[in-house]
Formats: sequence, structure tokens, C-alpha cells
Amino acid sequence: MARPSGRDEGIPKIIDDIVATYDSLSGTNHLSHRPLPSHTAVREAIEGLKEVLYPGYFGRRHLNRANIRFHIGDRIWQIHRMLTEQVYLSVLHECKLTQAECGHCESLAEETTLEFLRRIPAVRAMLAEDVQAAFDGDPAARSLDEIIFSYPGLEAVTVYRMAHELWELKVPLLPRIMSETAHSSTGIDIHPGARIGRSFFIDHGTGVVIGETTEIGDRVRLYQGVTLGALSLQKDDAGRLVRGTKRHPTIEDDVTIYAGATILGGQTVVGRGSTIGGNVWLTHSVPPQSVVMIEDPGLVVANKKSRKAGRPPHASASSRPPK
Repeated sequence: MARPSGRDEGIPKIIDDIVATYDSLSGTNHLSHRPLPSHTAVREAIEGLKEVLYPGYFGRRHLNRANIRFHIGDRIWQIHRMLTEQVYLSVLHECKLTQAECGHCESLAEETTLEFLRRIPAVRAMLAEDVQAAFDGDPAARSLDEIIFSYPGLEAVTVYRMAHELWELKVPLLPRIMSETAHSSTGIDIHPGARIGRSFFIDHGTGVVIGETTEIGDRVRLYQGVTLGALSLQKDDAGRLVRGTKRHPTIEDDVTIYAGATILGGQTVVGRGSTIGGNVWLTHSVPPQSVVMIEDPGLVVANKKSRKAGRPPHASASSRPPK
């Protein structure tokens, strides 16, 4: 098919206009600098780590006691190479931003990656408890295998556990890339800076948001649409956001938070053993063993034919709250 004449004459001008924005809007391009971490490499590292954390479920399947050490050894060497490079690029980028380049970024990246890999046995132990918590908390689950293979809550928590270790090791940028990778695939947004205890379970999960300074105890269960967020955004005298303060709530041990609940504020503490009902909006602390719910306003159940005839609907007695 012949190209229509004159249709491409404006392309050079379009290119020039776009390139001109690379000077006027320089904050949204990264030119003449060292490379940034790679999303592709980070995803590959996550998949490799999942093979190590859950051997036999992801990647190579035909594993046994005779070949497991060889296979895991091969994956660890690959992960070490990929992660060291991504940690290096993250650290180097931070040095450039602060204009405090130390000249030791390569050795720091190597030491940090090794320390991260040393923590994998402890991370596996926590994830084993998370898997068991999911099985114990969901009667629809038929096996641990089903949870590991298919539960988005576990996927998000798995990536969070890895990203959090890198966050604790002061690696910039990379933990956020990891957590956003999980967010895009699961709909669950867990900031790597959040502190989450053992036996953590997110059921269903879509729309869950857990902010940076959130603290969550052991044996906590969240349902879809739960937000653990900031009540307000503090600003200094110059109008700039104040960073590094406790902005998100504390959830103590053995708390269940049902779908759609929103809990806000750095001073908000949900006491141990409490239950927060669906769609609750909570901005103050509640003591241990509390039950927080929205009072039932009563449903109106109407007959379609009656409504068309203009007769008033009647309230369902079974839906009215008790007096």
C-alpha cells in the first residue's frame, strides 16, 4: 500500500518540539547520567528469589534432595550478580543526588547484597508462617500449594518481605521499584518501609494500601480495600512536606480489619485483639479487644410493582438495627 503523500511532512517538527522539552522539563528525563536501575532486571531478580524462597513451585520444577543444592547454588550466583548491579546503580544514583559520592559504591553494593542473601533463611521462616496464616484463615483454601501458587496477598507479602530487608539495609530506590512491581500485578500497595509482624494474611487483597510508617503486629488479618494511611500531610514554614515522621497507624497483635476500612494517622493505635468492621473510618485509637463497626441504618426492600404504582416502600424488619 502506497504511503499517502504529504502525511509525514510534520514529523520533523514534532520531533524537535518533543526534544525541546528535555531542557525545559529536565526533571522528568535522565540524560547524560549513569544508568538507573532496570525494571526488567528487578523483575528477573524477584522471580529468581521466588525460586529460592519456594523451591519447586516457580522456575525449575523437577527438584529433589540430590539436585537441590546445585540448582539453588546456580540461582543464588545469578541473583547475586543481578542484585549487586541494581544495588550499585541505586546507591550511585543516591550519591549523585546528594552530591556526596563516596567512591565506594561498588564495595558497598557487594557487601549489602551479601548481607541481604544471608537473611534469606529468616525471610523464608517468616513467609512459611504467612502461608500457614493464609491457610488457617481462609476456609476456601484447599492446600498450602494453592496459596503459594495463586494468592495475590501472598505474592504481595513475599515481595514486601524481600523489599523490606533491602529498605532496612538503607538501599535507596530499589525497594520501591520492587514493591511497585508487586502492586502492579496484585493491586496491593505495601510500602517497603512498613513494619509487619509474623503470620500476616491479606485475604482477597485488591485495593489494600499500607503506608510507609505503618506498624503491624503478629497474626493480623486484612481484607480487600483496607487503607492504613496518613491523616494529613504536615508542611513546614516554607510549605514543603515534612518527611520522616510517624504518619501511619499502629496495628497491634491479633487484629482483624474487614473490607473497605480506613484507618488513618500516626498517633492512631488499634489495640490488641480488636476487630474493625467493614467500611469503618477510624482516626483515633481504640483499646485492646475493641469491636468497631458502623451502626446499621436499616435497609429498604421495595416491591418493584408497588414502586411503579406509587405506593411507598416498606422497610424490612429483619434489616433494622435492634432498639
